[in-house]
Amino acid sequence: MKTERTRIKICGLTREADVDAAVAAGADAIGFVLYDKSPRALSVHRAAELARRLPPFVMPVCLFVNAGQDLIDAAIEAVPQAMLQFHGDETPARCDGVHRATGRPYLRAARMAPGFALLDFAAGFDSAAGILLDPHVEGYGGGGKAFDWSLVPANVPRPVVLSGGLHAANVIDGITAVRPWAVDVSSGVEIVTGPKGHKDAALMRQFCDAVREADARIADAES
Repeated sequence: MKTERTRIKICGLTREADVDAAVAAGADAIGFVLYDKSPRALSVHRAAELARRLPPFVMPVCLFVNAGQDLIDAAIEAVPQAMLQFHGDETPARCDGVHRATGRPYLRAARMAPGFALLDFAAGFDSAAGILLDPHVEGYGGGGKAFDWSLVPANVPRPVVLSGGLHAANVIDGITAVRPWAVDVSSGVEIVTGPKGHKDAALMRQFCDAVREADARIADAES
C-alpha cells in the first residue's frame, strides 16, 4: 500500500534556467551527469555551479558510470550535499566502500529485462538508499524507453525509483503499476528540437502535476 507521496527527480540538467524551472515545478532532486560519454555530461565544476542554485530540501544527485575514485572525490568536495548515483557496473563492494568512506547516500541503477533477478540484485546493495529501475538497453541509461513495469515485484527490499521513458502522459500509469518511492525523468521533459540536456519548463511542470495527480488518485482509491 502506498502511503507516501511520490518524490520527483529530474535528471540531466545543464542550464541555470532549467534548474530554476525544475525547482519551481516541484522537483525534489536534480540530477547532474558526470559521465563524459553522455550528451548531458557536465564537468564537476559546472555541476557545482548549478547545484549552488538549489534551495534547501532540493537535493543534488551526481550520476557516475564506472567512475574512478578521483572523480567521485572531486564531485563530493565540490557538491558536498549530493546524493550519489551509480549507473554502470559498480559492484556492491565498490558502492558500499564509497558510501562508508564518504558518508554520502547512494542510488544503484538496475537494468530491467525479463529474467533479471531484481530481488537478489537489491539485496546485494543493502546499503543503498534506493534502487533506480531503468530498461536494459545498449550502453548506460534508459535511452528514453520504458520497460515492462510488470517485471517489478511488490517486495523490493530497498525504496524503488522508477525511471526509463517516463513523461507526463505515462507517469500516472507507471506510479499506479509500480507504486515507487520516487520517479526519475530526463528525456521526457526535454525540448523536442533542442540539444539533449535542454529542458522544457512546461513539460517539467506537466510532469510534476501528473505525479501529484497519480498520488491523489491512489489516495482516493485507498480511502
